[in-house]
Amino acid sequence: IAKRLLDYGFHPPTNYFPLIVHEALMIEPTETESKQTLDAFVDALLQIAEEARNDPDLLHNAPHNTPFGRMDEVKAARELVLTSQVA
Repeated sequence: IAKRLLDYGFHPPTNYFPLIVHEALMIEPTETESKQTLDAFVDALLQIAEEARNDPDLLHNAPHNTPFGRMDEVKAARELVLTSQVA
């Protein structure tokens, strides 16, 4: 769900927090968020829930509309590319 929110223009919330709740999302909007923005966020969550029921692969392969898709974290950990610029 968090990765799919990127396709809707929202920053993904923290996953798996609190740790005592399985598959939890922590959503903490700031006090400055407008009701319109919060309503749009809720609409995005409802749309994502519908997508999850009808096309789970769409959710599993998200994000789709970002410059970079889902990163291969295992490959990144195994094939480190370290760079440093010495002044």
